[in-house]
Amino acid sequence: MMDFARPPIGVFDSGVGGLTVLQEIRKRLPGEDYLYLGDTARLPYGSKSPATVQRYALNAARHLVDRGVKLLVVACNTASSYALDEVAAACPVPVIGVVEPGVRAALAASVRRIGVIGTEGTVRSEAYQRALRRADPKVTVEAAACPLFVPLAEEGWGDHPVTDLVAEHYLRPLLDRGIEALILGCTHYPLLRPSLERVVGREVRLIDSATSVAASVVADYGGMMDTWYGEEGDVHLQFSDASDRFLGITRRILGRDPEHLEVVDI
Repeated sequence: MMDFARPPIGVFDSGVGGLTVLQEIRKRLPGEDYLYLGDTARLPYGSKSPATVQRYALNAARHLVDRGVKLLVVACNTASSYALDEVAAACPVPVIGVVEPGVRAALAASVRRIGVIGTEGTVRSEAYQRALRRADPKVTVEAAACPLFVPLAEEGWGDHPVTDLVAEHYLRPLLDRGIEALILGCTHYPLLRPSLERVVGREVRLIDSATSVAASVVADYGGMMDTWYGEEGDVHLQFSDASDRFLGITRRILGRDPEHLEVVDI
């Protein structure tokens, strides 16, 4: 049973990767309460049609709004790419996605050639590509889908020779085109950072959605937070399916067993 001292910040993802976003927000706003929803019964969103992603995202958003969240973070890149406008229009609370914060962070690096990697759905939507070119028509954008990255992250192989080989295969065309920054357009991808850093080298800056979204939450909505920093707030996790695999990944991301976890039918 959820029992929050104040309206929580809601975070939604198709799976457990969005916990990387939640963790980064908590570093900046540790006293806030959080309600996380992972739609694990319906993942992956990245291979679904836009209409299906919109339906799932709206369903998840309404679930969190009905539970009193004061801010909704759509931590799923595919949902942010296909359904952010629809979710924002349907919700009575502020909604923030992952695309625009990642774009702002990449452009703040003052680079001219930017790579974007993500699920098939995120890359196919061209949400990042359009947002980058809209913000700065002079930038060159190179994008690639990396479908094997999510299972590698979930396997815990973020620092592994196999991941190095897969990353080299996916990223070599982007590196050969001279990218100077690489947007990690999936919340799972920060879990692969050691291998990704080896492959791209020190010349390419990695932009991950977890840190850029957390920074945007503080910058754009910090004024609505009434956090007392004397103690940490509560974190409640809700999954639409809680298999042992999902629980294992959750423990790896959080670094501990979750204190409040329930399976919900959405």
